Amino acid sequence: MTAPLGECENAVYHAIKCGYRLIDCAWLYGNEKEVGAGVRKAINEGIVKREDIFITTKLWNTFHEREDVVPAIKRSLENLGFDYVDLYLIHWPVACKNSGVFDIHFPFKDAVYYDHDFCQTWEGMEECVDLGLAKSIGLSNFNSVQVQKILDHARIKPVMNQIEVNPTLNQKPLTAFCRERGIHITAYSPFGSPARPWRKPDEPVVDLDDPKLIAIGQKYGKTTAQVILRYLIQLDVIPIPKSSNLDRIASNIQVFDFKLAPEDMKIMDSFNCNARAVHAEELLESNQYPFRGVEF
Repeated sequence: MTAPLGECENAVYHAIKCGYRLIDCAWLYGNEKEVGAGVRKAINEGIVKREDIFITTKLWNTFHEREDVVPAIKRSLENLGFDYVDLYLIHWPVACKNSGVFDIHFPFKDAVYYDHDFCQTWEGMEECVDLGLAKSIGLSNFNSVQVQKILDHARIKPVMNQIEVNPTLNQKPLTAFCRERGIHITAYSPFGSPARPWRKPDEPVVDLDDPKLIAIGQKYGKTTAQVILRYLIQLDVIPIPKSSNLDRIASNIQVFDFKLAPEDMKIMDSFNCNARAVHAEELLESNQYPFRGVEF
């Protein structure tokens, strides 16, 4: 799970009490310190042990040079207050010149993108595993061509590709491609970020009040949000809903006591229109922009 900055520590602590064990954060989000504090609070109270929690964080675009990767994860570990993460991801396949400013507020609009072979970045990721700083490593927002390039080069294979997956973008081709190669999928924006401020008027959106969704929810005695999360689980992806609302955090995990029937899965499939919520248009200048020029 993820939560907004400033509310993250309590959200993480509450989520662990509710039964969550995967906690997703990133250097860019600026929430690593709060995530670490929330996890430590749960550990100190005897709710969990460190080995019970799976912590993911991510390498930002400004640290793609091979020699910058290990120092970057060490900064993240210092923020988290732990000596390893369970999973370290390359946040985007796009490289941005490092100005020497390690401020998370370094604006996208001032970023200078440059051509960089992310296979060199991957060698730095592998070093993180060699040093015991990350238990496993993976990718985020990589398309099929980029995933294959990593696989062709890798000494240590990626275990995960974190991508946007929701009813309007179910990503079946990319998830199948990754699964065939032993790569799991984490699904961010599982509800399609309907309140996103950058949404264009003509863009499709996941409507939690859609009559078809409501009908499925009523059939199982579940909310439409729970139906969506269950749909993604049955697509064999790992949804990571973002919330700081304690009631919603508790509700979002109540998805393991029912299973959508095949006819309901078909209805859920019908929402797919390959409509992406996170376009990351600020990365368009890069030749490694992942959402252009490939089928999936």
